[in-house]
Parts: sequence; structure tokens; C-alpha cells
Amino acid sequence: MAVGKTTVGRALARRMGYRFYDTGAMYRALTWLALQKGVDPRDETALTQLAQHSRIQLLPGTDGDEGGLLVDGRDITSELRESEVEASVSPVSEVAGVRRCLVAQQRELAQGGGVVMAGRDIGTVVLPQADLKVFLIASPEERAHRRQQELLAQGKEAPYEKVLENLRRRDRIDSQRAHSPLKPAQGAEVIDTDSLTLEQVLERVMKLVQEALCR
Repeated sequence: MAVGKTTVGRALARRMGYRFYDTGAMYRALTWLALQKGVDPRDETALTQLAQHSRIQLLPGTDGDEGGLLVDGRDITSELRESEVEASVSPVSEVAGVRRCLVAQQRELAQGGGVVMAGRDIGTVVLPQADLKVFLIASPEERAHRRQQELLAQGKEAPYEKVLENLRRRDRIDSQRAHSPLKPAQGAEVIDTDSLTLEQVLERVMKLVQEALCR
């Protein structure tokens, strides 16, 4: 079973009775919208304007289940993992104006607490004062295998080498971008999930949660 940040975050929220948000879906949604409207994924001005004038609604999961995502009132949840979106989401998420718009929305979602939020810059940028920050790591090969299994389960073609290549490319872009680069936040708890099951990761995170609550 996959033990990436979304899977772990959703399971953790279910266990704690919190809302769960996968913020990466918001960048995928804007990427999908850009492709629909013929906006070049590298046109920073057009992408920023699109982010400013579009209504992206990330709905919370119920009891940790996956929530939906609406773009201008249309449910596009099932379209967020299409190969065209996958190929363009990293350059879109590099754009500073896009990140400013979506980070502001993500902070609003977290108001009131009781939230588990998954994303590549939650601890560093979106919620640097979060009660607990956890950074999950795994080898590219293991993550590619997990992603391949997810795609195959959805009935999609997923050659392993292509999945691995796309994952490494996105990691490279996200780690080197000028705005909100992918890295552990200061004070984040780092967990290597390569040889762990979902339940084992959850046990470690729940222990960290209990320690954070007792501070």
C-alpha cells in the first residue's frame, strides 16, 4: 500500500477526526484549467491572472476521506491525474504569482485548526507555525512504484520507467525553484517510509502528535 504524504495525511485525519486537505490538488487544478484555456504552462503573467480570476475550491475530506475539487463550480477531481496535467504541473507551480494566490487560499482553509494539510511547502511556507510538521521521504524508485500502482488501479497505462522519469523531473524542478523550494521545514520531523507500512508510519506520526499536544 502507498505510504506517501496524501495517503498518510488522509489516514491521520480520519484517525483524529480532523479535516484533510491535499494542497497539491490546487496546483493540478490550475494546471488543468490552463490547459483547457490554451494558456502556456510557462507564461507566468497569464498563469498568475488565471489564478487570480478563477475560483478553485478544495473541499475537505469527510473523516479523512478524499475531498473534491471544484474549478469555477465544476468538479474536476477525476481529471487531476491526467498525463497532460502531470507533465505540466511543476512549471505552473514554479510561478511566484500562482503560489501567492494559492498559499493565501490554503492558509484560509487552515483557519480554526483541526486540520491535516499535505503538500510540498506546508511546513516551510503555508503554515510555518503549525503545531507539528512532518516531512516524509522515500527513494525515487519506491515512490515511482507506488505511483505506478495507483495509476494501474485507476485503469491507466503506467510504464514504470516513464513514471520514474516524471517523478525525478518534478523533484528536480520543485527542489531548485526560486519560490518555496521543496525541502524539510525547520523543526520538521523527517520519516523515511521506504521500508514502512502505512500503519507503521501512522504509529510514528501519532506518537509525534501526542508529544506535540503535551508541549
